[in-house]
Amino acid sequence: MTGDTPTPDTPDSPEAPASPALVRLAEAHGIATEYWSFFGERVKVPATTLRATLRAMGVDATTDATIAAALVTAEDEPWRALLPASTVARTGTGTLVVHVRDGHDVRLSVGLEDGSWRDLAIPDQQPTSHEVDGVRRWRLEIPVPADLPLGWHTVHATESPFGGGEPSRTASAPLVVTPERMPAPPTRPGRHRGWGLMAQLYSVRSHASWGMGDFGDLGDLAALAGERGADFLLVNPVHAAEVTSPIEPSPYLPATRRFLAPLYVRPEDIREVAYLAPAERALVEAARTPVAAGDTDPERIDRDAVWAAKRAALEVIFAAPLSAARRAELAAFAAREGQPLQDFALWCALEEHFAGQQRPVEARDISSPLVVSLREQLADRVAFHVWLQWIADQQLERAQAAATASGMSIGVMHDLAVGVHPQGSDAWSLRDMYAPGIAVGAPPDMYNQQGQTWNQPPWLPAALAEAGYAPLRDMIRTLLRHAGALRIDHVIGLFRLWWIPAGLGPAAGTYVRYDHEAMIGVLMLEAQRAGAVLIGEDLGNVEPWVRDYLSARGILGTSVLWFEREGDGFRPPEQYREALLATVNTHDLPPTAGYLADEHVALRARLGLLTRPVEEELAEADAERATMLALLRERGLIGDSPTEAEVIEALNVFITAAPSRLLGVALVDAVGERRTQNQPGTSTEYPNWQIPLAGPDGRVVLLDDLAQSARFTSLLAAVDARI
Repeated sequence: MTGDTPTPDTPDSPEAPASPALVRLAEAHGIATEYWSFFGERVKVPATTLRATLRAMGVDATTDATIAAALVTAEDEPWRALLPASTVARTGTGTLVVHVRDGHDVRLSVGLEDGSWRDLAIPDQQPTSHEVDGVRRWRLEIPVPADLPLGWHTVHATESPFGGGEPSRTASAPLVVTPERMPAPPTRPGRHRGWGLMAQLYSVRSHASWGMGDFGDLGDLAALAGERGADFLLVNPVHAAEVTSPIEPSPYLPATRRFLAPLYVRPEDIREVAYLAPAERALVEAARTPVAAGDTDPERIDRDAVWAAKRAALEVIFAAPLSAARRAELAAFAAREGQPLQDFALWCALEEHFAGQQRPVEARDISSPLVVSLREQLADRVAFHVWLQWIADQQLERAQAAATASGMSIGVMHDLAVGVHPQGSDAWSLRDMYAPGIAVGAPPDMYNQQGQTWNQPPWLPAALAEAGYAPLRDMIRTLLRHAGALRIDHVIGLFRLWWIPAGLGPAAGTYVRYDHEAMIGVLMLEAQRAGAVLIGEDLGNVEPWVRDYLSARGILGTSVLWFEREGDGFRPPEQYREALLATVNTHDLPPTAGYLADEHVALRARLGLLTRPVEEELAEADAERATMLALLRERGLIGDSPTEAEVIEALNVFITAAPSRLLGVALVDAVGERRTQNQPGTSTEYPNWQIPLAGPDGRVVLLDDLAQSARFTSLLAAVDARI
C-alpha cells in the first residue's frame, strides 16, 4: 500500500505482526521488536505495541507514509547537528562526533569544569559522508584527549567556510568524562571486606520517635551497629512522597527521587526548637504526644497521622526567626539546589492548595499562566517546603556523621527506587523527560504469569541525552551528599526497561534500550566524587553480560542465599562472586523466622496468591528448608535440634564463607521478626511497607532495646568475628 493508507497491522489487530519498515523504525529508536521470554520462547512484539511505544517517543508510525518519513528522519537527524546532544566518555577513551557541511572547516575547544580551556586537534582521517537537505555533510571523529580530567565539561564547535569568513554555525554540548572503574569499597584497618545492617527505617522506632523511624533513629541505629563492627547501614529509599493524605506507603513509588521525605525529620532536632518560647514549645510537644503513643503499637505504621502531627510542629518551628548565620546557610542551600528545588517546593504547595479539589487541567503544566500565578501566590508555602528540604538535608548529614564516627567505613547506604509516581513531582516538573502513556513493569515470569505493571513512567532515552543527563546527575548528587554507598534497585533499568503502553496488559509490552554506557558513567562519576560505593541489584532476569559489565566497572552486584541454587541444592558460598553484596534475604522475601515457620505460605494462602495447593507449597518449603539445614549441619554450624535463633545465626555465618566484598545482615533477622514487609502481588490486601519492627512474639522492638538484646548482639558478633 502507498500514501496514507494504513498498513494491515493497525491497532485494530492487536496481535498483527509488524511490517519490515515498522521493525526497522522501532529498532532505530532502541525498541525491541522481539525478545526471549522467561520461559525460553522467542516472542515477536506486535505492531500495536511498537506503534504505541514510538508514539510515546514522539514518532508517528500510524501509516506507511509516516513510517517511511520517520525512517528518513531517524537517519538524517544526527547528520544535521554539528555536535551530538551530549557525549559521555570514559577517561582515556571515547570519541567526539562532529558533522560538518561540505566546503566548511570546524574548530573545536573544550571549556573545562574548572574554568580553563583546551583546543581539540582534529586528526587526519577518511571521513564518511551523507547528503541531507541537498547538502553533503562529513562525519569527523575526534578522540577525547586521554589527559582530559574527570568532570562535566562543555565542547564548543565553530563551523566556517573554507578560506575564512564569518562562522556559519556554532554549537556547544556537554562532554562528560567518567571513571573507567570504581575503587574497591573501603574497609576497616586490617580487613579486606566489610559487613553491615539492613533495615526499613520507618519500621525502626525509639522512645524519641513520632510514630515511625526518622533521621534521628537512623544516626542512632548506625552508631549502634558501627560500634559492633558494621561498616554500613542500608535503608529503604528516603525519597520524598506526597505532602497530603493519603501518603503512598511504598518507598519505591516516590513523588521524586531527587529530594528527601520530610516524614523522616525529627522536629526536636532542629536548632531553632531550643529557642522557642514556652507556648510554641508546648505546641510542638502537643503535636507529638498522640503519635508518639503509637510507638509501641506492633500492628501498623500510620504515615498520614505521623505527617499531620509533624507538619503542625514543623510549621511552628518554621515561624521562628533564624539567626544571620542560619539564614545564610539556608540561602546557600537553596542557591545550590537551584530551580529544581523551587519546582519541587511549588509542587508541594500546589498539592496542599488543591487538596480535596478537582485539579484544573492548567495546573498540570508547570509553565501555564495559572501555575506561574500560583508560584507567586503560594510563595510562603514554597518557602516552607524549601526550608523542610534544608532541615532534612542537615539531619541526614548528622546521621552519616554518626555512622562514620562509630567506625563505619562506609556509613549510610541509600536505596534508589526504579522510578517515580505518575502524579508526583518529577513527572510534573520534568514532564518532557518522561514517556507519556507508558508504564514501567516486567514481562510474564513463573511468579507473575500475566506480567507486572509498576505504574511508573519511564525516562525518554533521547530526552535524557538532550538534557546532558543532568536529571540523573542531580538525583545522584543529592542521594550521595551524605552517604557512603548507593544500592540501585533493578539496575537492569539503566540498560533496558519493560515499557507497557496504556490500554495494553503487561504481557503486551516490550523492552526499550537506554544508553547504559552514558548512564552508568554518570552514576560512577558522581559516586567517585562522593567517595561512595555502588551496588546494582541484579537479581532475576538479567543477562550475564550485564553482570560482567558492572563487575568490570567496579560496581557490586547482589546475591541472596535462597536464590543461589545449584541443581537441586544450594551453591556453596565459596563460589559466590567477589564483587557482591551477599545477604540471606531481601525486603521482598519473608524474614527468615517467618520462612522457618512457613508463615510466608500461610500468608499467600490467606491472600489467595497461591497457584497450586497449599500442601504442595508446604512440601516444597519443607524440602528446601531440610536441604539447607543439612548443609548447615555438614559445616558444623548447627546441632541436631537448633533453635530458630541458632538457625538464623548459622545462615548468616554460612554466607561469611563467600569471597564477597560486602555482607548484609537484615535487622528483622537479628530480632526474630516473622512478618514480611512487602508481599509482592498485593496492594490493599496487605499492609505493605507499614509493619513496625517486632520480635517473634509479636511485641514491638524499639531501637532503645537493641543494645540489651542477646539475640541481636549474638548475631552481629558472630558475623563480625568472621569478616
